This record gives sequence, C-alpha cells and structure tokens, in this order.
Amino acid sequence: MKSWIKRSLAGLFGAAVVVGSLSACGHRPHDGGWNASAEQMAERRAKMVARVAGKLDLDAAQKAKLEVLAGKLSEQRSALMAGAHPREQAQALVAGEKFDRAGAQALVDQKTDALKAKAPEVVTALGDFYDSLTPAQQQKVRDFMQRRGWHRG
Repeated sequence: MKSWIKRSLAGLFGAAVVVGSLSACGHRPHDGGWNASAEQMAERRAKMVARVAGKLDLDAAQKAKLEVLAGKLSEQRSALMAGAHPREQAQALVAGEKFDRAGAQALVDQKTDALKAKAPEVVTALGDFYDSLTPAQQQKVRDFMQRRGWHRG
C-alpha cells in the first residue's frame, strides 16, 4: 500500500477512535444533530471538552490541546457535512428506477476527499493531545476504549 494511503487510513482510524471515545463521554441530545446550529455545536463541544477534562484530570495545557483537537474534529465534521443533508443525498441516489451509481461514487469521492484534506490536522492534534497525557491518563484512555469498544451502551 502506498504510504499516503496508509497515513490516510491511520488518520481516519485515529479520528474515528477519538470521535467515538469523546462522544461516548458526553450526552448527545436528540435535537436534530444534523441540523444543529453553530452555537449548539460549540456548546456541545465545550461540554464534551469539560467532561473529558474532568474524567482525565487534565491540566490547563492538556485541556488546551484537547480544545484544539475538538476544533479540528469540528472542522472535519463541517467539511463532511458540506452540501445537502445526508438523508437528501441518499434519497437522491434512489429517486429513479435505477440506483445512481455515478452519483453514489461522486458522493463517496467528495466525502473521502474532505476526510483526506483534514486528516493530517486531526492526526497531528490527536497526537499532540495524547502525547501530552501522563502515563496514567493514557491508561485511562486505553481502558475506556477497551471497555466501550466501538459502540455506545
């Protein structure tokens, strides 16, 4: 595999782990998450940062790195969500008699390009945050990930 593909996949994996881990720490209200305003998203991000900072007993420098990471993840989410609502995009693919393969591929390419464009920043922010943690804090993150896995509940 080419090195840029490996880096991209590693970045996506890392971002997925962080997003899954951090979102599992916070309560996600069911108030139209796809349609949340910028203010609502900022409020959710602040609550998530505060909750994670509390659970890991972060100092000010670590919390600042977590805030940078949360900001980068938010930017990546915004890039992914650019355009029509995901439900509308999916409905457009099956609107006719035949599945719109070209449209589906274009949609996948668009989302993949958005992920690839932001992945290096997310990976850097994730690395900076994780590397700033003490060994005990890193163990808490690993334990949490092992306990929770890829699902909520």
